[in-house]
Amino acid sequence: MAIAGTQTLNDAAHTGVPSSEETTNRKIDDLRSLALECLEDMKAEETIEIDLMGRTSLADTMIITSGRSQRHVGAIADRVLQEMKTKGLGTARVEGLPACDWVLIDAGDVIVHIFRPEVRGFYNLEKMWGADRPAAALPSAALAE
Repeated sequence: MAIAGTQTLNDAAHTGVPSSEETTNRKIDDLRSLALECLEDMKAEETIEIDLMGRTSLADTMIITSGRSQRHVGAIADRVLQEMKTKGLGTARVEGLPACDWVLIDAGDVIVHIFRPEVRGFYNLEKMWGADRPAAALPSAALAE
């Protein structure tokens, strides 16, 4: 029995205060949603999302997409980074922005890879992480099998 004016350990669950796990999950969902919305708005192509939960400690979600050119890849990356900053979701570590062949945005639990199509085909991260590329990206000979 708790003394009046004090809280017990179970009171936090009854007050509607989110636990740290719920807060973390909400932030991951917000980051993922923000990234996917930015990619759609910027007309990124062949976007796929890979659930990494339980597969690696690197991140919970990996998003892979393509831009049509180096300029498009850079613009997509800039938009994602700017929206993260605007929404207060922290700053991400970024690699590859000067060349814009492959830009990696590491936001902690969400990783976004933005490729030029030729570079994406060369590295083929989808195969490495066990995700299939969209059917539209497969050559017609592969669809016939």
